[in-house]
Amino acid sequence: MIVKPAEHAEKALIERILDGQYPQGSFLPSERDLAGLLGVTRPTLREALQRLSRDGWLEIQQGKPTRVRHYWQEGGLALLGSLATHENITPFIPHLLQIRTDLAPSYTKMAVENNPQAVEQHLSRTPEIPEDFVRFDWELHRLLCLESGNPLYVLVLNGFREVYASAGLLYFQTQDARDLSGNFYRELREAAIQKDALKAAELARTVCLNSQKLWSRGLS
Repeated sequence: MIVKPAEHAEKALIERILDGQYPQGSFLPSERDLAGLLGVTRPTLREALQRLSRDGWLEIQQGKPTRVRHYWQEGGLALLGSLATHENITPFIPHLLQIRTDLAPSYTKMAVENNPQAVEQHLSRTPEIPEDFVRFDWELHRLLCLESGNPLYVLVLNGFREVYASAGLLYFQTQDARDLSGNFYRELREAAIQKDALKAAELARTVCLNSQKLWSRGLS
């Protein structure tokens, strides 16, 4: 796969930021020096810098050095895709599980209230291998967000797509994780058939909390 020069520069800068070569709050080298370090032209570097500024990694001000933002405080959801491709994603997984615990009960309840048939239909089949679980779980939560009727849930979840896929491959490697989710799918399907939205919300909260415990106990 051919990587465009601007994409190469963007990826290289993100790696240097995450690895601490350019710490949060620090300033990047001059445009001339940085282009030389990355082996790209200055117009190509400017394109990469603009992308990183848009996504929340950098702050560009006319006539001043480019600053590395405190991205956990100043960044947006666009950062997550880059974080997902970084070599060590495991520190981010507890945060992902916590976000899901906070949001899933609400959008699950609303989805079962609004369209229990769609939820039941999706859960009529079950995954088997880790890769299937990752895809199935993502599709389930996306469906629940869509059927909740709140488009912001969908936007938030979409922001997690790449990191969700990377984290899911790690998480679903163990049989305990697959068993936990498999039981949740079966019980949620029954709640959807019964149109019991409160039960669905409680199931979502419980499986998310147990996922966090499972990760902290041994998967991490």
